[in-house]
Amino acid sequence: MPAKRLSMRKIREILRLHHECGLSNRAIGRSIAVSPSTVSDCLLRTKVAGLGWPLAPEMDDTVLENLLYPLADEGRGPRAEPNFESIHKELRRKGVTVQLLWQEYKLNHPDDGYQYSQFCERYRRWRGDLDVVMRQQHRAGEKMFSDFSGDGIGIINRETGEVRQAELFVAILGASCYTYAEAFDTQQLKDWVAGHIHSYEYFGGVPEITVPDQPRTSVSRPSRYEPGINPTFLEMAQHYRTAIIPARPAKPRDKAKVEGAVLIAQRWIIAPLRNQQFFSLAQVNEAVAERLELLNGRKFQKLDATRAELFMMLDKPALQGLPARRYEYADWVYPRVNIDYHVEIDRHYYSVPYQLVHKKVEARCTVTTIEIFFKRKRVASHRRSYHAQGATTAREHMPKAHRRHVEWTPSRILTWAGQTGPATRSLAEKILQSRKHPEQGYRSCLGLLRLGKTYGSDRLEAACVRALAVGARSYQSVKSILKTGLDRQPLPIQKDQSTDQKPEVVDHENIRGSGYYH
Repeated sequence: MPAKRLSMRKIREILRLHHECGLSNRAIGRSIAVSPSTVSDCLLRTKVAGLGWPLAPEMDDTVLENLLYPLADEGRGPRAEPNFESIHKELRRKGVTVQLLWQEYKLNHPDDGYQYSQFCERYRRWRGDLDVVMRQQHRAGEKMFSDFSGDGIGIINRETGEVRQAELFVAILGASCYTYAEAFDTQQLKDWVAGHIHSYEYFGGVPEITVPDQPRTSVSRPSRYEPGINPTFLEMAQHYRTAIIPARPAKPRDKAKVEGAVLIAQRWIIAPLRNQQFFSLAQVNEAVAERLELLNGRKFQKLDATRAELFMMLDKPALQGLPARRYEYADWVYPRVNIDYHVEIDRHYYSVPYQLVHKKVEARCTVTTIEIFFKRKRVASHRRSYHAQGATTAREHMPKAHRRHVEWTPSRILTWAGQTGPATRSLAEKILQSRKHPEQGYRSCLGLLRLGKTYGSDRLEAACVRALAVGARSYQSVKSILKTGLDRQPLPIQKDQSTDQKPEVVDHENIRGSGYYH
């Protein structure tokens, strides 16, 4: 196809803007409404023809046209055919363009080489004959495409004979079509993330961009323009320093590479294994790995190279390095803080600072650790517990009053009471024993001890002696004794051990007999 001819007026304007104004090819193209490549072709023609600026006065349009657009195919030998296979491979290298490759070609074939427009047209025709998988061009190390195959591989339960389907994960690098495949039990998030991690490790590096489809495992909010990435999947991508750009819905070109890879995986991995019996996922993956090596070592139909060879030449040198440690899988949940400053995760309760009551927080949950964040700041970290309905509480998360309560123990309460006197200690012990849980008696005992600050230790001890004598077991009873001054009155007559005579009982509305507690 001959090069596009420009009017001599436009050619003269191109030369003027280039030499006098120093504009770029793109700016010149915008000025005269042609493409930058057309401007480049025109300038190259003038250079080959030995033309400078300004043009000689005798250079009319006819002479100029014959110099720039000679009859290319008349009176000349055959053109030098470009090596389009080599060109196709070179275009996957970073920074390599068709124009650069044409200039290199033209330097080697200045007389019998095609002009730029013919060069591009012939390359487009050649590329159109390639396999569908190879048709798209991707820069080396730029993109990895991932998806689950629609078909699975059967695994037989030895005991029941039941057959379940293992899901085949497939990932492919854009430039070399180097492929990774692995079978998983499910298509759930944990297996989806594991598939990507294993892909990066298999390739020995990480691409700049990872292009998944838009399943719920990778996209929490499907959208053509701003899909919401699942937080676990996003965290994994950040760990490996790759960008997640999901394929757009209803845009098959976005995922043509991986769909072609899935189709090839079905033909070269799943179909050949259809008659084999597998009894475990490990057996399946052992067979998948063998078929995968055959696939990557097989030559393309119309390229004299294998996926493995292209990978070593193109993608491998361009991939980013793997991080020092593998990503640790973590689920993210968004609980609200209860009034007791705890959040519930898998039926266990974990504390956060009490100031966050009623706030919504983010919790990162690994196998061993629970981390809780508020406004992207970590506010709590706990060792994960699988004890249902249990609680894990950090002392520093409590209000001051609750911290003091945690410090209370029955022995400490009794020690405090013993400092007042033996009767006070004895009454405190009976109060604790009368409750189903000793903690339920803490407040009564502390109230009892505070009475000593108001009435003095001696009066409190005397009041406790009287309370023990009449069978009272409460803070209110002792308070009533002190308030009415009964602690200064003689004790009621005690029962004689040798007779059945009952002791005198003081009749007072604030004193409860032992029958009250039965």
